[in-house]
Amino acid sequence: AKGEAVTLEVDKLIVSIGRVPNTIGLNAEAVGLALDERGAIVVDDECRTNLPNVWAVGDVVRGPMLAHKAEEEGVAVAERIAGQHGHVNFNTIPWVIYTHPEIAWVGQTEQQLKASGRAYKAGTFPFLANGRARALGDTTGMVKFLADAATDEILGVHMVGPQVSELISEAVVAMEFKASAEDIARICHAHPSLSEATKEAALAVDKRTLNF
Repeated sequence: AKGEAVTLEVDKLIVSIGRVPNTIGLNAEAVGLALDERGAIVVDDECRTNLPNVWAVGDVVRGPMLAHKAEEEGVAVAERIAGQHGHVNFNTIPWVIYTHPEIAWVGQTEQQLKASGRAYKAGTFPFLANGRARALGDTTGMVKFLADAATDEILGVHMVGPQVSELISEAVVAMEFKASAEDIARICHAHPSLSEATKEAALAVDKRTLNF
């Protein structure tokens, strides 16, 4: 801190500074397969490469390096090959960090919305005021909703706290169907449950929380 050396003794040090596509040894150049500057296979919106009848999905193409994103792309490609209409909505792919507390989010961040100039409303609710979290003895974190200022459409949901890797799915479904924050606020959530924090955060968008 402030230019001073700090020593921290730990059992293990994990360095996580990013990942790159594992395409080394693929011999892409020999067959004319296009790669970008990071080594990722170049694909279009439907995961087609520049080679006929060659598709690519997952960690070797653009987008988040997430197993569930890769699975969705794989299913979509199989459907397209079969003559169907495969679909992947990259804006509703959930992100989860399995730390303690867990971190999960879907959609846009406040920084992204500000940079794009889109007017939005925000609502937050802490797990400290959630009965189930208090019963579990794990009240760290909160839920935040970001909604369009004019239409109330949910633009992003961010969570930190207990079991948010499970809670984020409700937000994913809501965003996939272009729900508003009020839609979630009007849904009855079981009590006591961690999911009540989701409802309360949706209520907080219009400053109408019930328990905080």
